[in-house]
Amino acid sequence: MTDETEADMTGITPRRRPKPDIEEIGGRKLQPSTLMMGHGYDPMLSEGSLKPPIFATSTFVFPNAAAGKRHFEGVTGIRPGGSEGLVYSRFNGPNQEILEDRLGVWEEAEEALAFSSGMSAIATLFLAHTNPGDTIIHSGPLYAATETLIGRVMGKFGANWLDFPAAASQDEMEAVMRKAADGRVALIYLESPANPTNVLVDIEAVVAARDAVFGKNEGPPIAIDNTFLGPLWQKPLRHGADIVVYSLTKYAGGHSDLVAGGVLGSKKMLDPIRAMRNIIGTICDPNTAWMLSRSLETLELRMTRAGENAAKVCEYLRNHPKVEKVGYLGFLKDDAQADIYRRHCTGAGSTFSLYLKGGEKEAFAFLDALKIAKLAVSLGGTETLASAPAAMTHISVPEERKKALAITPNLVRISIGVEDADDLLADFEAALDAI
Repeated sequence: MTDETEADMTGITPRRRPKPDIEEIGGRKLQPSTLMMGHGYDPMLSEGSLKPPIFATSTFVFPNAAAGKRHFEGVTGIRPGGSEGLVYSRFNGPNQEILEDRLGVWEEAEEALAFSSGMSAIATLFLAHTNPGDTIIHSGPLYAATETLIGRVMGKFGANWLDFPAAASQDEMEAVMRKAADGRVALIYLESPANPTNVLVDIEAVVAARDAVFGKNEGPPIAIDNTFLGPLWQKPLRHGADIVVYSLTKYAGGHSDLVAGGVLGSKKMLDPIRAMRNIIGTICDPNTAWMLSRSLETLELRMTRAGENAAKVCEYLRNHPKVEKVGYLGFLKDDAQADIYRRHCTGAGSTFSLYLKGGEKEAFAFLDALKIAKLAVSLGGTETLASAPAAMTHISVPEERKKALAITPNLVRISIGVEDADDLLADFEAALDAI
């Protein structure tokens, strides 16, 4: 390892610092796909290893006692600014910090935090921002576990909730927000596209509604689950969102071999979430962080190929006589959803909703007949996955709410992978014939 160190005015010697990242050459700003190959990592701090090693350790050695005190002042919040060094793996670690640096690059976020799962990220976010008696306003539908967390778990601690449909207009959003304006609204939480219907939320309209009801710069933060399209096809921070949430299990991980979550935003927004993570220990482990750093190197390639495949598959499915409707963003035309798509998205994604003619019987027959596509929940992997949300991921959602949110028995959620597109077409054609 290098012997280079830095010392501050107190005489405390902090940990060795990596060389500054190269983020531009000749005035050209380097793209995220390039930065993923080395951003946030200096090989000379790890014996020249081209790739970061996995730092499998629970704790870190302080250079001296004064440094240890200063680091703990940071992680406990006694001193603002966070830790200036590595302390303990419940708080931080080299692999997690490299991952967080690279996650931030994609969204142009000031900071990012890594978590043990998407739900641990969401739960830590809610716990950090919500007090007893607060209201959480959210779009609907949400991933079923998120709805359960808000309605049942946060409700135990005295939190309330109100929601508006994902496709709501600004006026409809404002009407819901005004119902809660007399009390404290902890958070406005969005999911776009909605899981599993693929309906878009107008982020800019949510910002305008919040400012109209609560006053500009005075309203609650807006957080959004960007798992379906991010970070390649949608960047919510550009459109006014304050916090972006991910299930990194999905496209970021991309190989269906890990579970993790992420939260991105400004340091101001993330400081209370980081403090909560430090307390309850929801950070991801070093091995998972290392695997995610590896996966981010191919994120653009994987998502691009899957997106191209999805466009071809959906074009076939939309005209099939046994298909009622295909909820694919690439088919949006002259309506409010198309307007949101044009303003917010740069691609249609590779996850979509397929409504078959019939009901659960037909959906199950289709799923059982698939040979290449795997019958499994989750999305964003290299392989194509298909599931029945009403009977699986969203089975805990009350029947009336499922009906209102178009989570019907004939709905199949499909996430297209990177297989050969024509092979997938053959698989879907045979499965439809089996109905």
